Amino acid sequence: MNLEIDVKPELLAPAGSIDAFEAAVAEGADAVYIGAPAFNARNLARHFSVAEIAAMISFAHERGVKVYLAANSLVKEEELAAACDMLAMCNELQPDALIIQDLGLYYLAHNHFPELQLHASTLMAAHNSVAVQHLGAMGFSRVVLAREMTLPEIDLACRQGVEIEVFVHGALCFAYSGLCLFSSYLGGKSGLRGRCVQPCRRRYTMVGQSGKVEAGYHFSMNDLSGIGSLPDLAQAGVRSLKIEGRMRSRNYVASVVRAYRLALDNLNDFEHVLPEAEKLLDQAMGRKSTSGYFISPQPADALSPEHSGNIGMFLGRIGNHDKGWATVKVQHSVQVGDRLRLHQEKTGERHSLTLKSIQSRGEQHQEVPKGWKVDIFLGDIELTSGDSLYKVDVKDEKSKGDQIKVAPFKAVAESIGKSDIGKQVFNFLAVKTRLPHKSGGAKKKTKPTAPYQPPVWLRSDEWSVVKSGHDQHPEHIVISLDQLSFEQAMRQRRSLRHLIRSLVWALPPVILEADLEFYFQGLITLMELGFYQFQIGHISQVRLLRQASKALSIPKHQKLVFYGGYTLNILNSLALRTLQKNGVGSTSLSIETDLDNARLIAINRGQMKIGMEVYGHPPLFTARLHSDSFQYGRVMKSPKGEEIVLQERFGQTVALAKEPFSLLDVMHDVARLGIDYVGIDISGQLLKRKDLQLLFQRLIRQSKGRLSPDESRFNFRNNLM
Repeated sequence: MNLEIDVKPELLAPAGSIDAFEAAVAEGADAVYIGAPAFNARNLARHFSVAEIAAMISFAHERGVKVYLAANSLVKEEELAAACDMLAMCNELQPDALIIQDLGLYYLAHNHFPELQLHASTLMAAHNSVAVQHLGAMGFSRVVLAREMTLPEIDLACRQGVEIEVFVHGALCFAYSGLCLFSSYLGGKSGLRGRCVQPCRRRYTMVGQSGKVEAGYHFSMNDLSGIGSLPDLAQAGVRSLKIEGRMRSRNYVASVVRAYRLALDNLNDFEHVLPEAEKLLDQAMGRKSTSGYFISPQPADALSPEHSGNIGMFLGRIGNHDKGWATVKVQHSVQVGDRLRLHQEKTGERHSLTLKSIQSRGEQHQEVPKGWKVDIFLGDIELTSGDSLYKVDVKDEKSKGDQIKVAPFKAVAESIGKSDIGKQVFNFLAVKTRLPHKSGGAKKKTKPTAPYQPPVWLRSDEWSVVKSGHDQHPEHIVISLDQLSFEQAMRQRRSLRHLIRSLVWALPPVILEADLEFYFQGLITLMELGFYQFQIGHISQVRLLRQASKALSIPKHQKLVFYGGYTLNILNSLALRTLQKNGVGSTSLSIETDLDNARLIAINRGQMKIGMEVYGHPPLFTARLHSDSFQYGRVMKSPKGEEIVLQERFGQTVALAKEPFSLLDVMHDVARLGIDYVGIDISGQLLKRKDLQLLFQRLIRQSKGRLSPDESRFNFRNNLM
């Protein structure tokens, strides 16, 4: 195999511990990424101290290895002061790059810490060439692509003048990163803020056509192993090959880095070294593997619905159990110190533990071979016969190489901690992070005034709603743009004239590369008809809209109007400034936001107009995959009783909560925020005129009422984690 490669890709390894970091460097990683304190999307992992980060950067740089800090979590308004301090710290530590997704964090770093190299996280959901172009124009030196892209799509992305990074190994999310509300909706722990509880790994049941209850792990993805695609990725011009796993062990990191190092160093002899590399990957004990989306947009091996999707080797099922001891016939050797995971089949709950004691026939053993029937101590976990036990890692031995010495960097950490640069930046921005003080004392009597009624934006994906919705006099009717709605509009183009001022065309958050031409030509046609108001689902779509307007040469006096949808994930006021700089005049806040956070954003919004969704069935996740096990339109129930319904939209699979999201009973709280508009989204619903009238009546009343049992306020009255 003779490959023509301009620049060999770097091998980028994860590290969630100092031991894993040392292993990555020792085994030949060209770069390592670690979490920046408090603002990274693996918030369940341990945070490194400033002294540890300084020591690791020094250790790596002495060996020619780069270090990237991941600060790829969404930032709430009250966290902006801490974010300024974090960026000031990063600026002093001088990592090789900072990985981010939050548009407010981008605003801070780009404008106040220009020396920091910025990489666009995969959570920014860059899924086509236009997204790569736009993020590059914003100043990102590298873009981490969505994991759902195929080799031809990656090849095109590599031609956009920006460094491209691609995940090649590790866990896969079922949903597009950056478009998953699943964990947040089912418990307030946001996956976009590093607190995902992985509801996609649970077992879901549904009633089939025969009435039989069918169950399976329909959304639990197998682990990505893209080692077979390395020659193609290298030839395409991918700059960095990324291994997932900041919560994995030193043993995992060492085995995977060693395997990929071997393969990368022998690309011209790839077929001969591949079997050895794959043997090394087997030692890492991940899930069943898949080649991912590299070869096909619908990989047949992505899911194993009949298995739980737990990491590691299946040891066996729990038999008899008593006082924390469980009898298991082990299907692999196991020793004291190994890491195990117990999967409870009825509830879907998982528990991780270190094995501390093994007995066989009353005798203690340090290690037992495959096939033995043994008693294993699992502690105070409530056990059930039939639960599954997995071996997820071997007993971890300390590395024998160079040890990172943290102590000498404690003084450096203290000096960085005393720096007031972050505070100066924050004060300069004049952002308020405290809610207004409620003064006590007697209140003056004032004349009662009519409650403020925010204008209503009505969104749908059905043209039949446009007519009935227009009767309710919303400020705007937002119609989702796709092949069907466009064809319907073309058939009714003569009757569209009266809707030009009120109709807003909404772009979906994901536009696949193959669909860009349709959207480009469709936008030109809509602009020719006089439509200039558009809602974007991804920040890069302002570029697509401008490209379409430039091709049409619209009059200078006629300006495009850009609105932002809630999929832009706006959780702070500095993100609004980024949108303003990109030409967006108003936007909906993230649907994840809680009341206090929305109030703070409203205080600091400046000239930006903001809206909030108050009713709808938001997609809990958006996925490219269409599995044979999916049955669209049927209710699927988790072990915890949570119910979702799958639909197909824009060629993607989306999951909707069976219960609608609704703030209609707390509109008095929403109205007090002083926001500029509220959104009612009835996409995916065929509401009768009477039902639509009822929704508007509930909204207008602003009466305090009890939440309907079949509705959810999401995080509005809780604290978004």
